[in-house]
Amino acid sequence: MPTVMPHPALKFPARLLFIIALPLVFWLALRPAPDIVQIVSWQDKLEHALLFAALALLGRAGWHRRSGTLVLGLLAYGAAMEVAQSFTPWRVGDPLDWLADAIGLLVLLPSALPRRHHAA
Repeated sequence: MPTVMPHPALKFPARLLFIIALPLVFWLALRPAPDIVQIVSWQDKLEHALLFAALALLGRAGWHRRSGTLVLGLLAYGAAMEVAQSFTPWRVGDPLDWLADAIGLLVLLPSALPRRHHAA
């Protein structure tokens, strides 16, 4: 199956947004949690997975040949965020949040796997 590559004109804006998003998301994660309506008990985990899926897709649009590196970097980023949260009085570092981050990164799995080339 061919890999879909983002349009070259999207590379720079995607990289810029990704680079801006990383510290912004980290900063927001260290602030007191806002009061939001919780619809389901696992809503926080869903939010983590969706956020990391969005970061992964944005990063992939900027660096489409670096999916494996992107996954490892975002896993480390998520772990660092949970550790940093454990040092705040209003947040808790939760390994299950990191697991939800990792689940969100599964959107990159097809592009991170080595491709096999078949003879025609």
